[in-house]
Amino acid sequence: MKSSPAIALALAAYASATPTYTSHKNAFNWPSTKQLIAFGDSYTFIQGTAGHPNYSFIGDALNPAFTPADLLVDRIVQNLTGTAEGGPNWVEFLTSCGVKPGLTSPRKCKKQLWDFAYAGANTIEDASFTPLHHDHTLALEKQVKQFVEYGDPALVSTHTVKKKSDVLVAFWIGINDINDLVKLRGRNATFAPLYERVQSRQFDLVKQVYDLGYRHFLFVNLPPLDRGPSPSVNASMVAEFNTILKTHADGFQKGQRDATVLQFDVNTVLNGVLDAYRAYGFKNVTGFCAAYNQPDIVTDPGKYGCSPLDTYFWYNSGHLTSRTHEIFTGELEKFLKGKSRG
Repeated sequence: MKSSPAIALALAAYASATPTYTSHKNAFNWPSTKQLIAFGDSYTFIQGTAGHPNYSFIGDALNPAFTPADLLVDRIVQNLTGTAEGGPNWVEFLTSCGVKPGLTSPRKCKKQLWDFAYAGANTIEDASFTPLHHDHTLALEKQVKQFVEYGDPALVSTHTVKKKSDVLVAFWIGINDINDLVKLRGRNATFAPLYERVQSRQFDLVKQVYDLGYRHFLFVNLPPLDRGPSPSVNASMVAEFNTILKTHADGFQKGQRDATVLQFDVNTVLNGVLDAYRAYGFKNVTGFCAAYNQPDIVTDPGKYGCSPLDTYFWYNSGHLTSRTHEIFTGELEKFLKGKSRG
């Protein structure tokens, strides 16, 4: 499906404002990237055979530790509940790893996918700020801690990651943060200082990953949550959150001139899709199939009075369908190729 000219122009403008400074020797090159390491929430989570069911690829807050062998025998599970989208999500489409139904070893993928995202995660673990959704939830703080203590040592000691310049590290977080903050404080609160706290902490965590030797980073901003089936936030809140994210990402780039800082404006892309949804094959962009979690929904949606799931933009009240992920990932791949050097 061809991308909208408006989307292409907006992405070009956004990309031009985020220069990178990595030396040519270790320059980012998406076609030659060997691994994608991902952190985030349910938009990025994938199910693993060693993960908490419906929440993670490996471990949880109650049992975060794992051995190198534990990580390497873990398998990506692809089925209706293997992601929060009813099918492959963006990290799977981007790497072509774990897209097919069944079990997939990340080590057998041309671009390996190592996913430390946790469904329901906020950035900060602080009961007075954004309480954990569950006692087993790994907030972004704990995801990075798990990676520093167990993930990176496992990938390096087994020679799975041979050159960190061949790795792209992705962060997509904030969906739970923005929703939980408004639910806890009401829509009339002053949110900018709260969003500042979220982003300051996120980039403290990014620096921890940078200090391990990783140099290529991808940040994805908030999608148009204000256009969801039952939004708790409005467009100005989302825009403010995204502006503060961009300010911190730009600042991180200036402070770490040997890093590649890539900022993908998924908000612009998905607003463009919503505005021209029929061109993308969608029939419903305001609601969702209430029977989305029924085991036979994919094979017999008519049984529940629904159209096929890939005709819906939203999978449920808070998540995008797998088809929506596939569409914006196509734009993301073009973006990454356009930013490649070497």
